Amino acid sequence: MTTTVPLIYSFPEFLGVADAVADHVISAQNMALYKTLDRAEIKEIKNNNSLMRPELMASSSSMSVNSSGKKKEKKKKGETRFKIAISGGSLIKILNQGLLGRQSEIEWGKWDIYFADERLVPFDSEDSNYGQAKREIFDHIEGLEKPNIHHIDETLIDDPQECADAYEKTLIFNFAKKDSVKLPMFDLLLLGCAPDGHIASLFPNHGEQLREKLAWCMPVSNAPSGPDKRITLSIPVICHAHRVTFVVEGLTKAPVMRTIMERPEKGLPSSIVNEGAAGRVTWFVDDDALNDCYDITKKKYKFLSIDPPN
Repeated sequence: MTTTVPLIYSFPEFLGVADAVADHVISAQNMALYKTLDRAEIKEIKNNNSLMRPELMASSSSMSVNSSGKKKEKKKKGETRFKIAISGGSLIKILNQGLLGRQSEIEWGKWDIYFADERLVPFDSEDSNYGQAKREIFDHIEGLEKPNIHHIDETLIDDPQECADAYEKTLIFNFAKKDSVKLPMFDLLLLGCAPDGHIASLFPNHGEQLREKLAWCMPVSNAPSGPDKRITLSIPVICHAHRVTFVVEGLTKAPVMRTIMERPEKGLPSSIVNEGAAGRVTWFVDDDALNDCYDITKKKYKFLSIDPPN
């Protein structure tokens, strides 16, 4: 049995999970931006900010140019941002279902979005995490305020090491700059979990990568499934996030969920994170995925920031 006690929210046939995940994300946003989940208090803070003199407000129109030559929003010094990292696959579909219908609760203009891993394929490929997120989420964002999206340099997809180094420099620039920061700290890091227990692009039996302590971003070659060339955040970076959240469904995940929860000594990447981020891990899981687990405590999700669906 795992020595940590993660929060495990279970859903029959995965019904309602998209709404719960949306509430979880928006709650993380509000805690990062306002340090409270009280809606009245958040509304008052927003009203007070809107009354500030224009010259004291963070400019949303200041632009800079990134390394690829594209314009992007320049962050005001001291501006509070919501820093989130996401993976791909079914997680993107869950975010599509849960977030897009609640954009009035989302402050996209204050989001910095990163990727926990990326397959080194062109962005228009179905295997691209950024490409999938763009098609299913980013292209549907309403209003003038847009998030800062930090994707890989598409021109480097033929060289995993160079691509990983470039993405690590992006993280260093945004999280460290002139300060001495050992690890970046995301407000929320969202992950799926494959039947073999791999998360992001960290695979079982890739021992050297699972033992990496210093690198923030690593190249991956010869991945056992899907595109073989990838980059991924390291275990220490993932475990350092304020919140680490897994979204898992399906009977095919039942054996690995039992291993994660009851046999952490097996050392699966998902088990390492479940243990390493002790006290900050949340699971959104359907009943089928928990079919083989016997010694766990399942909870019913309680909505904190948005109204639950009827």
